[in-house]
Amino acid sequence: MLEYLRNAAEKPLAKFLIAILAFSFIGWGVAEWIFGGGMGDTTLVHVGDAEISVNQFSNQKSQMLANMSREQQRSIYTDANATKSFNNYIIGELTSQQMVQNRAHDLGFVVSDHRIAQQIKNVPAFQRDGKFSSELFDNALAANGLTEDRLADVLRADIMRSMVLGPMGTPVPVPNFAVDAAYNARYATREIEYKTIRFDDFRVAKPTDDALKTYYASHPKTLPETRGVSYAFVATDMSKPDEYDAGMQRITRVEDEIIAGESLENAAKKHGAKFVRLKSFARNGAANDANITPQMVAQIFNMDNGTDTEIIEAKKGFMIIHLDSINPAKTAEFASVKNELAPQWTRAEKRKLAYERANGVLVDLNKNNKMDGATRKTVTRTDGAPMAVLSDAFNNPVGTNKIVETPDAFYVISVKSVKSPATDAKKKAALRREMEQMSIYQIQADYNKFLQRKYPIKINSKVYNRYIEK
Repeated sequence: MLEYLRNAAEKPLAKFLIAILAFSFIGWGVAEWIFGGGMGDTTLVHVGDAEISVNQFSNQKSQMLANMSREQQRSIYTDANATKSFNNYIIGELTSQQMVQNRAHDLGFVVSDHRIAQQIKNVPAFQRDGKFSSELFDNALAANGLTEDRLADVLRADIMRSMVLGPMGTPVPVPNFAVDAAYNARYATREIEYKTIRFDDFRVAKPTDDALKTYYASHPKTLPETRGVSYAFVATDMSKPDEYDAGMQRITRVEDEIIAGESLENAAKKHGAKFVRLKSFARNGAANDANITPQMVAQIFNMDNGTDTEIIEAKKGFMIIHLDSINPAKTAEFASVKNELAPQWTRAEKRKLAYERANGVLVDLNKNNKMDGATRKTVTRTDGAPMAVLSDAFNNPVGTNKIVETPDAFYVISVKSVKSPATDAKKKAALRREMEQMSIYQIQADYNKFLQRKYPIKINSKVYNRYIEK
């Protein structure tokens, strides 16, 4: 048939047949576009104008698993959270690599086949008696499940990466005065005095109902908005094209019934879909239903009352969600929270008495420049007193007197003096290297943000849910 068409391309009948074939292929593509074409879409991530496919993801995953121990592989296969983290890590790696490749392409960088060949020949693992060995090379490829073209692509990507990111790894020289300032700030010590006034050092009587009501008036408990939903569900093995299509047809018939005015419950029952009605739940709460994901909860709280979602592709089937009710946020009744108010009131009263005592100590300190019963210590930034006290002692100038609050106490502190550290050449050199490394991190972070702006990343959620989250 094709040979005939090639030989008789100029004949009217051949032109007619070619036109029919062309229309068939075009129609096939258009139909796939019109009716969704979901099963043919394998693009997992868009990175700028480039795409990362499910096949690339699978290849990368296979290579990484091959380099893991059996115990590591088992933990990934048996732990859902580990599997998700591992998959997302691979996507992150592929995305980073693609951003760099995009940048290399825009900058016009080229890595010749000759350079790749030379690099392969110089790999010690591929050499025997100082010369390149085809046998060792082929064995290494087979052991790692690679082809020559795949290895070349990996090496070319690595070289491109070094060409793009290499300059970002050059440390910025740190001036001596900056090192000196950082050294003094880190290793200087301070002499302080502080006095501790703990909340539990005070006793208060049992609260009356009137006291609790007064407290609750200024500390009300707000119950968050909740929403009630129902949904129709068609269980489907989303990885099998035939079952996917059959499930989509059933849920589409349910959707058509709803559009025609039928209730979701009746439409579900009519077409054999599972109907579920859920109790109200909060935005940050749990729907107590395995089919309702956090993404669906976010969508539910953006819906208008009485409306339905479009068809949703879940992990194990298709869904349509209906918003049954919206229960606005409100203040809880006093009787419902009375029992939990007593400890709060008691703590608040103890805190009030502790603050009055601490404030009296501070007034005397400011007036007489001394604190009876205070602790005097020489402290570093990390040792010698409670961390909250250390933080304020080093963030305020000498001569500062103030109150520092922690969850269970007030501290009245007085910063007496500061002592510069003795010079330690090794510590200074280590600090300089640390500051240079920090400059590299900052440059790399800024450049990464630039790449993300230049080549926006967009996950294809439909493909991700079908192939990765299944």
